Amino acid sequence: MFEWFKILFTPTDEPEMTQALIVLFLAISVGFFVGRIKIGSVSLGVSAVMFVGLFLGHLGYSMDVELIQFVREFGLILFVYGIGIQVGPSFFSSFKKEGIIFNALGVGTVFLGGIITYLIHLLVNVKIENAVGLMSGSVTNTPGLGAAKSTLVEIQKQLNLPADHFSDPAIAYAITYPVGVFGIILIIILAKNFLKIDLSKEVILLNKKNKDSENKIVRQKCRVTKAAVVGKTIKQVFKEFHIENIIISRQKHSGTRVVYSPSIDSIIQEKDVLMVVAKQKDINQFIDVVGKISTDLFIESEDDVTTKILSVTKKTATHKTLAQLDLYNQFDVRVTRVIRSGLEILAQPTLELFYGDTLMVVGDRRSIHEAEKIIENSSKILLEPDFLSLFGGLIFGVIIGSIPIMIPSLPVPLKLGLAAGPLLAALFISRYGGVGVIHSYINNGAIHFMKDFGICLFFAAVGIKAGHGFYDNFIENNGMIWIYYGCYITFIPLTILVLISRFMFKLNFYQMVGIMSGSYTDPAALAFSTKYLDSDIPNQSYATVYPLVTISRILVAQLLILLFAG
Repeated sequence: MFEWFKILFTPTDEPEMTQALIVLFLAISVGFFVGRIKIGSVSLGVSAVMFVGLFLGHLGYSMDVELIQFVREFGLILFVYGIGIQVGPSFFSSFKKEGIIFNALGVGTVFLGGIITYLIHLLVNVKIENAVGLMSGSVTNTPGLGAAKSTLVEIQKQLNLPADHFSDPAIAYAITYPVGVFGIILIIILAKNFLKIDLSKEVILLNKKNKDSENKIVRQKCRVTKAAVVGKTIKQVFKEFHIENIIISRQKHSGTRVVYSPSIDSIIQEKDVLMVVAKQKDINQFIDVVGKISTDLFIESEDDVTTKILSVTKKTATHKTLAQLDLYNQFDVRVTRVIRSGLEILAQPTLELFYGDTLMVVGDRRSIHEAEKIIENSSKILLEPDFLSLFGGLIFGVIIGSIPIMIPSLPVPLKLGLAAGPLLAALFISRYGGVGVIHSYINNGAIHFMKDFGICLFFAAVGIKAGHGFYDNFIENNGMIWIYYGCYITFIPLTILVLISRFMFKLNFYQMVGIMSGSYTDPAALAFSTKYLDSDIPNQSYATVYPLVTISRILVAQLLILLFAG
């Protein structure tokens, strides 16, 4: 009677589609549960899906070869594309600050790990595909493993090699993955103790260094008391005193309660109260020119002028500058700030608007209502998935990853592959707001779902595939020796990174921890560090180095395979 149930859950070498799907879903669901189990303050997180997949594969469960390859590659594409869209804006803007140093340290760590991997291959005669698996596991880098496997398949096709000519690097990856996860956490703890880090002092130094309060866009009231600006237009004051990056959102004359949004031709009168929007240092400069800080409460009244948040959802309003939209002259509505991917940007006339941007506007209610018609402001549309943009972006990424790059002496052309291609496409799209009908906006919930769903598919497929014969391979290749080799790849680059970051570049410990986690593309280590240090500061440097490090790890893994797999 229950024969059908037995068929669904009995391991077989040639599973039906139904059983294959059950195995896949079982690996993901049980893996998520196991990943939430904490040992102290550390948990495996989503990577537990791979270990559950290993166990299921070891028990004899399997999936069709083509199906498991599709699941693996599709999951990887979703994961890296989501990462690129999420960190793209902050990635490019970071290069104006310390991003160059951060990325140089991260990429240097990648290449040092690659050199150590090559030496392991050369000196102890570990097959290069296994060495690359050791490297990817020891630094918890999933896209690198995906790129290595894709390159091995390409070489097999081009050179007509048998399917079992190369070893599966996923086995070495699975063996050394825990070393990468727990190794970086150990280094973070040891570095804090050996360097005698005072966390409270580090926060003070970082705030002093970055002057966070000056980098944030704020608003402040000021009263006009300086005779030098009385009777002049705002435009004249800005030009005469070389004032830039300032927006005056409200103006109120002394002795009245009438508040309005001024134009650049509005005349400044004595004892006027102005609402200024800018970075704190620019506001301080402006107040020094016009007068003093004001405590007037009437200028904040919402009776005459109100503030509202609008979202750009009309396609005809995207990729236009604020000057081209000209909301002030058309509707007497002034844009003071633009929020994009969590970043606040001062609303300069030359700023180009992207789909999904959030505008903070000031004006009367009727005028704002008219301005809404220009940009649409539909929150419902932003909640609906735009599959044209999503899958159009994925197509763009797959095309980029498939472009062959001919390099002399390599057996097959170098390709960015299905890991780096979508990542680069996502970074490009998020930087420029879109390409044609493809736009960069994906709401945060959808991004997190896409990333987690993608990495779960990848980990499940890798685990189930590597689980077959995992124990035999562990014994045959002396898995403890592989773990020993993995420790070199994990600990040597990290230790050097800590020493150079701290003693050569004098980096703050919070920033250094973010670079360490980003260099090993390890979200588990990042999650640990934010809880261990009770701060979100490491997230910033993690996001800064993650994209370039991921691309570097993909290329290093591919090059090692292409150069030495023959």
